[in-house]
Amino acid sequence: MILCTGNSCRSQMAEAFLKSFDNDLEVYSAGVKPEIKINPNTVKVMNEEGIDISSAKPKDVRLFSADNFDYVITVCDNAKQTCPVFKGKVGNIIHIPFNDPANAKGTEAEILRVYRKVRDEIKRSFHELYLSRILKSN
Repeated sequence: MILCTGNSCRSQMAEAFLKSFDNDLEVYSAGVKPEIKINPNTVKVMNEEGIDISSAKPKDVRLFSADNFDYVITVCDNAKQTCPVFKGKVGNIIHIPFNDPANAKGTEAEILRVYRKVRDEIKRSFHELYLSRILKSN
């Protein structure tokens, strides 16, 4: 479970990248205060990576509160502070914070530069996490 505030940017990117690393992973993302729709700039910069998330929808974390997860990973400080109590079994809780690209200001090019920077940080961090957890389990 990848958790952030709105589930429209960072957690959606992280979910998509983890799924792209390994089709067998069961990965979900949600928000503590989900937005109505995924951020269009998120869709745009993920398309640049060859990953189509245009059909993704923000989800409320409460939909998953009774589920079991090996990992709950918060990607923003707000989600870490307001992370709900899961009734299901949670193996590990990890916090890997990223700046919120939705707060970017400026021209479209400047805003997209921020989205790309955050996207690349998420890809790198989650790839390292994926490799470290896979190597430890083998």
